[in-house]
Amino acid sequence: MAQPNPKSISYSSANQENGTILEVKDLKKSHLSNGKKGKLQVLDGIDFSVREGEFVTIIGPSGCGKSTLLNIIAGLESYDSGDVIVKGHRIGAAGPDIVIIFQEDALFPWLTVTGNIEFGLKQKGIPKEERKRIAREYIELVDLSPFANSYVHQLSGGMKQRVAIARGLALNPRILLMDEPFGALDARTREIMQKEIQQIHEKTKKTILFVTHDVREAVSLGDRVILFTHRPAKIKQQYVVDLPRPRDSEDPALVGTINAIMKELKEETSFDTTRGTANRAIELPAQ
Repeated sequence: MAQPNPKSISYSSANQENGTILEVKDLKKSHLSNGKKGKLQVLDGIDFSVREGEFVTIIGPSGCGKSTLLNIIAGLESYDSGDVIVKGHRIGAAGPDIVIIFQEDALFPWLTVTGNIEFGLKQKGIPKEERKRIAREYIELVDLSPFANSYVHQLSGGMKQRVAIARGLALNPRILLMDEPFGALDARTREIMQKEIQQIHEKTKKTILFVTHDVREAVSLGDRVILFTHRPAKIKQQYVVDLPRPRDSEDPALVGTINAIMKELKEETSFDTTRGTANRAIELPAQ
């Protein structure tokens, strides 16, 4: 199969697309600099938009602020300036539901699979029978029907993440944020989950914003890949991955885009290492 040339796009061209659900405009964010005077800038003028139903992956050097961005969009962190708008609502105001899924599944060990998925629905005041119907629907979606009454300790790592995904989707969010959700899984399970999240996206048509350190994962999953620079993060490049699904991370058709991103990422990583041990030591808090 021929390898397509990677295509890059600017924020302005992406923002002209119909059906925009998320807009991040000139977003800036700083952290306190480990007790020192002044602040450490993490995000510096992040600009992009996401269309409804789009699967967008974000990649960049370790500690550049990818997770910080997701936390801001989820309303878990404040920001210094700029705008984060979802369907006309600024983050922090009463607006649409957004769900974030982390690398750690954060399930309740005292509840069954069904109980975990029903938990958020119960908090929203959904009647019992309706909760059970919705839970069954999403348990079936993630192929865990035989384990509906199992407890967390009886599940594998991949199964736990499927429960976390089902729990998030059951709330019917406008946007599903995923922060390194497969990072703690072994290689084989990670490959299976990559295929399954593609199937789930195809069935649900949910808008997904997915952070990863794995370039192959980013390209195999995303309709578009956003590449961040070193901290303070700016958007260095965006790549459209115009290939049909399902995709496999080892597909030769992805190699052109993977290599282009790897080259850009290597430049950012090399630049970052020239700043000295002291700066590298504070990469993790901004991740």
